[in-house]
Amino acid sequence: MLRAMDSAVAGLRAHQNKLDVIGNNLANCNTAGYKTQSYNFQEAMYQTSTQSTAGSTQPGQTMGGANAAQYGYGSLMGSISMDMTESTPTYTGKFDAHICGMGFFITLPQIKPDGVDAAAMKTEDFAYTRVGQFKLNSDGYVVDSQNNFVYGFVSMDNGKTFSDGGTGTTSADQTCTVQVQDGVDADGKPIMRDETITVPKGKLVPLRVPSSIDFTDPNAPKVNIDNSGAAQEMIVTSTTINDAGEITVKVQSDDPAQDGKVVSIGKIAIASFQNPEGLSKGGNNTFNAKENDNTGEASATVPGGSTPMLMGGYVEGSNVDMANEFVQMITTQRGFQANSKIITVSDEILNELVNMKR
Repeated sequence: MLRAMDSAVAGLRAHQNKLDVIGNNLANCNTAGYKTQSYNFQEAMYQTSTQSTAGSTQPGQTMGGANAAQYGYGSLMGSISMDMTESTPTYTGKFDAHICGMGFFITLPQIKPDGVDAAAMKTEDFAYTRVGQFKLNSDGYVVDSQNNFVYGFVSMDNGKTFSDGGTGTTSADQTCTVQVQDGVDADGKPIMRDETITVPKGKLVPLRVPSSIDFTDPNAPKVNIDNSGAAQEMIVTSTTINDAGEITVKVQSDDPAQDGKVVSIGKIAIASFQNPEGLSKGGNNTFNAKENDNTGEASATVPGGSTPMLMGGYVEGSNVDMANEFVQMITTQRGFQANSKIITVSDEILNELVNMKR
């Protein structure tokens, strides 16, 4: 067999792989939060026919040096990289959010009522996403478009402090006393009892509508956010998210002291990675990170400061550049065509060899 045919076969395979990547990019040109992939070629193996040798200037042995002579065997896939550039936000006017810069929302398919240490979030199976399409499910939890629970830092004093442990927040575990319904009496009136709730500093918890509010302190109402699912959440008439990631809800209640009140249920956490290109695509607009991958150090903070702010009511679009993809498609098609032509010519040469014996 001819080396040219081997090279052409390798080139066909490499160009086909690049067309697969281009096709996936174009298929996701309208997918919210999609990040473009780029396919890069690399040379295949080489067979050395002549080694590189130095020249000699010794008396009687004067000779020039010789460069190496090598035969190549085509091209291979070098890498498939992601372009994590922020894309254009699209206005929806809904309970959505767009991250103005690098960062990811943190979601998980299951509830962790005790929270997850933000410093060890890469040990969990979190799904990171740029798509901030949120809603409240039937149990009052904030979930994303894939029905994964959205994690963040809670507030139990109606937005005065949060449990992220950052600047301006609590310096220790946050504890407060709230009133929780414990059945009803003979007249059908609710029986209330005091319950102490503690949220450890720096813990990521699923965000949820409160089950009760104690307005005895008008400056810092106590909000009971029960992530265990044991308590029934309050009815909500509206939900909003501001640029700082704080989610507020207007509650509906038979108690006049609570009805129509706007309370803070927490702030959405933003995950940052030293090398975001090291994330792996997990499908469904999500990315995955593992403990020993190439993402480097990871952190979870609330929007603001060095962490990008949000744009409430917007969703990030795809960052696919269709003009560039079509140019790449044309050059890849021509490369595929050229490699197929090498196979045709090699076949004609082999045919000539076979026909030498008449």
